[in-house]
Amino acid sequence: MDIIYIFEKNKEWVQDKLRIDPNYFSNLSKGQNPDILYIGCSDSRVTAEELMGVAPGEVFVHRNIANMVPNTDLSAMSVIDYAVLHLKVKHIVVCGHYYCGGVKAAMQSQDLGILNPWLRNIRDVYRTHRKELNDIKDEDQRYKRLVELNVQEQCINVIKTAEVQRAYRDRGITVHGWVFDIHSGKLIDLKIDFSEIMENVMEIYRLD
Repeated sequence: MDIIYIFEKNKEWVQDKLRIDPNYFSNLSKGQNPDILYIGCSDSRVTAEELMGVAPGEVFVHRNIANMVPNTDLSAMSVIDYAVLHLKVKHIVVCGHYYCGGVKAAMQSQDLGILNPWLRNIRDVYRTHRKELNDIKDEDQRYKRLVELNVQEQCINVIKTAEVQRAYRDRGITVHGWVFDIHSGKLIDLKIDFSEIMENVMEIYRLD
């Protein structure tokens, strides 16, 4: 792709927005008030705003390889802190996708250099659910199930944070786990039982 092309498309986008609303960018510059924090994968095929059909300013977005929320990642923790405490989002979404390269890499027994510490988080998900996963004989189905279980575990990691626990207690924030099916373009709600997870983890992870 020629980089010049991007600037040409940007000009067209600006003109299109101003044609519809002459005050579009002046209004956009006044601030943001999103209801949703979206934590997704960095995969170039999975763009948060497009797959949800939302406009700039409607979703606060954090993306990394395989939509991870490790408690040692200051970037993810800072995003959650800002979204919950300052933007006052009402929903946090962790969205994975089938045929995720990060999840696939974590299923392989090979040394991937600097990626090893990051992928170890996904391998820990596999270890936690190894009985269920090892019982799935079809490798493709096992791969897809690990994608779903990884989303579930990252939702739990979100719930472990003090900010989310306080926001749940004070104003009823909710956490959702989704998977984007690249083959169909559909979003799949894994129907994570937020209340049940809260009850299960609070005995150990309660921070108040």
